[in-house]
Amino acid sequence: MDDRLGPVAISFRREEKEGSSGAQYNYRIIFRTTEMKTLRGSILEESVPSAARHTTPRGLSPKRLLEFIMPELNLHCLRLASNSPKVRDTLLKLDEQGLNFQRKVGVMYCRAGQSSEEDMYNNESSGPAFEEFLDLLGERVRLKGWEKYRAQLDNKTDSTGTHSLYTRYQDYEIMFHVSTMLPYTANNTQQLLRKRHIGNDIVTIVFQEPGALPFTPKSIRSHFQHVFIIVQVHEPCTDNTYYRVAVTRSKDIPLFGPLFPKGARFPRTPAFRDFLLAKAVNAENAAEKSEKFRSMATRTRQEYLKDLAENYVTTTPIDSSTKFPLLSLGGKRKDKLKGTKGAELHSAGALVWAVMVYSRDEGETGEFKLPCLLGVSAESVVLIERCTRRVVFNCSCRDVIGWKAVTETKEGGPCLDIFYERGESVSVSVMESQTEDIREVVQRLELVTRGCEALEVTPLRDGVGQPGFLMNEEGFVTELQRFCYAESGGLQLWARVVRLCGHSLVHLSPEERTRLLRTAHKIHITVIPPDENGKPRRWVRLDRRWWGGREH
Repeated sequence: MDDRLGPVAISFRREEKEGSSGAQYNYRIIFRTTEMKTLRGSILEESVPSAARHTTPRGLSPKRLLEFIMPELNLHCLRLASNSPKVRDTLLKLDEQGLNFQRKVGVMYCRAGQSSEEDMYNNESSGPAFEEFLDLLGERVRLKGWEKYRAQLDNKTDSTGTHSLYTRYQDYEIMFHVSTMLPYTANNTQQLLRKRHIGNDIVTIVFQEPGALPFTPKSIRSHFQHVFIIVQVHEPCTDNTYYRVAVTRSKDIPLFGPLFPKGARFPRTPAFRDFLLAKAVNAENAAEKSEKFRSMATRTRQEYLKDLAENYVTTTPIDSSTKFPLLSLGGKRKDKLKGTKGAELHSAGALVWAVMVYSRDEGETGEFKLPCLLGVSAESVVLIERCTRRVVFNCSCRDVIGWKAVTETKEGGPCLDIFYERGESVSVSVMESQTEDIREVVQRLELVTRGCEALEVTPLRDGVGQPGFLMNEEGFVTELQRFCYAESGGLQLWARVVRLCGHSLVHLSPEERTRLLRTAHKIHITVIPPDENGKPRRWVRLDRRWWGGREH
């Protein structure tokens, strides 16, 4: 029980780094707090300063490891967990929070002339139009003996009906609580046996026959039904059957897809079924992001952690040198060895730097700056806005073709341009005192991408006004005059021009490129050299990425 963070639970595991033949070890850590976002990460053993390294096969002591990666945590409060299976099961529940692939969806039947909750719950049986819709939605299953997901329905004594509607959609199991398939109670207008299930479903599909009165969620008395998907049938039980759809949701639930145009007609096809199921699944996923559901989930999480911290711990503290199984006894030396410099650069997880991001979009006035965190993992380059924590840029490491670092500047501080895909770029800067951060980012990019350092070339025109090279539409140098100023300046065949006279090449039309090469007072190009085999550096795939709210 940490004084500031409340109940916490930490798991970590030491494992041999793949391909190191026992020479290097990784620690994988999971850090759980009451907050919904669990922290996960990994770190190379040799990058942690320690006097106790390599003294035993067990590796570092938990105390030394946590002192280095979680300095704000009060280590004196930690105790070794007990061996009870409750610990493993509870931690599994916490780690799987939000990863539930079973969904229950209510389905209410609204006949012609009906609109109220009582009317719909009191429809004893269904008509042919509703039966046709249910056939499209899923398959009828016998509840007694049913062994798959049952959504609280009785699979032993038929107390909740004999049959129900079930289907699978992608990775999800969906059981429908269909009003006409749940038990009907004569002379009971509330139909509590039906409402007991549908009234506790977050998402409800309301099926309307032709002639049904307009639906309003105000007619539903429930604290749990937050999203209604209204499906209105037209020309039922004919070859021309089609449906119209409307959605209403509680005001604190964010918008969810798949979106559709107003007044859209959906024919009775498997594609409409997939659309409707995706809408239902996404509705519940969106509801779980609302403040009400997040606060409920947070309270549940806090109770789980509090129960573990109070009732399922031993008396063994983390700094014990005799009882803690993972603790390395170490030698008696008190001097601390330094970790191997730069070892963390080989980590598969993201390394993060605080940067300022600025836009080079042409046509805009002024300069747009944004405080961000730059994360570079073995797979992705990501920029996250510090205040809102939203991702403002991301691309695959395989799409990075090069970079240009400037560590000595007159104003603005050290900066770095990262070029990706067709030569587009994102630019970051740091404070003057953080020049080393730019060097570290470059080292990291060298390890996880196929790119290289960009060159600045200033070719002079020859006697007839030509720059001595030709490039194709993509910016690759396809012809290079021997012994010209461009070649002597470092330009190579199949180098990629990414900037021309300060302008991003990808944003210039062919006419603008030609004009600059002919008339600019001084030609200045930024190029990405070809790879070691002389082949052009091409990006691998196209991802959708966002920059300042605009799609690129």
